[in-house]
Amino acid sequence: MAITATSPVIRQWIADFVAETLRTETLEQVVTRLDNAIIARVPELRDRDMRRDLAASTRAHALEVLSGLTQDRFEYPVPEQAHAFARTIARRGHDVRLLLRVYHIGQDAVVDYMAEVIDQRQLPQDIERAVLLRLFERTTRWVSASVETLTDTYMEERERGLRAALNQRTELVRALLDGADLDIEQASARLGYRLAQRHLALVLWTDEDAAPARPDGVDEAAGLLDRVVARCAAALGNGSVLTVPSGASALWAWIGVDDGVDPAAVTVPVEAPVRVAAGIPAAHAAGFRAGHREAVAARQVAERARPGAARLLHYPEVEVAYLAGADETAMRALIERELGALTASDAQTARLRETLHAYLRARRSPDAAAKMLGVHKNTVRYRIQRIEELLGHSIDQRGPRLDIALDCVAVYGV
Repeated sequence: MAITATSPVIRQWIADFVAETLRTETLEQVVTRLDNAIIARVPELRDRDMRRDLAASTRAHALEVLSGLTQDRFEYPVPEQAHAFARTIARRGHDVRLLLRVYHIGQDAVVDYMAEVIDQRQLPQDIERAVLLRLFERTTRWVSASVETLTDTYMEERERGLRAALNQRTELVRALLDGADLDIEQASARLGYRLAQRHLALVLWTDEDAAPARPDGVDEAAGLLDRVVARCAAALGNGSVLTVPSGASALWAWIGVDDGVDPAAVTVPVEAPVRVAAGIPAAHAAGFRAGHREAVAARQVAERARPGAARLLHYPEVEVAYLAGADETAMRALIERELGALTASDAQTARLRETLHAYLRARRSPDAAAKMLGVHKNTVRYRIQRIEELLGHSIDQRGPRLDIALDCVAVYGV
């Protein structure tokens, strides 16, 4: 009897394949592979926030399609994460054709992956043909239904009026960040934000993926980020603010700040799940670009930092850790070499590291370090003596590498 796409042997093979692929580790590997294939052909998605939204959409789609492979139904509900990704594409000012390309490239990547799996398992030719036929039929229906639904989502986002105002800002901001030669006064008028001033650049995001939009269309993640920006602007700024969404749960912002304002000296409360990375205040278009680049770098440190790190991170606080952390292996070797026994994870050793860090930042003054730590100066002296015993040499023998190692441990942990 001829084997068809609905034969029991095919159904069983697919059921086993689905069960294996739904394992968390395997599923994440498949999602990463598919996303990499898409990004290789759609470079606009390489941005950190675009890639994050793409991964959430791919993972949700994979769960729907895999569960449908074992059933006779052909309806594939479009998950909310996919709608969020379509909205991000619209908000970033990309054409709807980019959305279509993502899904058609994604279908090709799925078929390529399945063909590779089948080749590895060396199935009989008739079973291989039937499996691929069933897969191609299902993925074609999935892509067709998804594209139709998500095109509507994309158009609705654009037609709300966001595209006209938001995309103009996005395109101008992109040009500024790329170093384009723009008329600053004209660009300021179009942005509604004065570029000929001192800027504090911020990057905001949430710990979790964006929550589904409420039935009334309110985007809770965007509202939460906007409120945090407003709080930062009230505490630090001169009333001038520019924001640009960079993902379903991420935002870029610039706040106009007056001369003499030190953002790191002002406490701005930032509660979970929001996190904020800030650059160094600087003026004009060059400062607009440099501050954003620094805020992005601070975010990279924040995402790798030890648990419990501050939710508002200023670039100067982590600049050394960012530069040293570019090579994880080399950084860890530096920490081990310079700190030795001080890399132990117990509370007592952590206090010694904290004391040494404060002592070096206080230019080796026990009095100043004691004030920073809230302890007696003799406590600092005793701890420094103990530290030198553990290190096996005097602190004065070591150069800037010791400071760098301590800066890295303060951010990334031991």
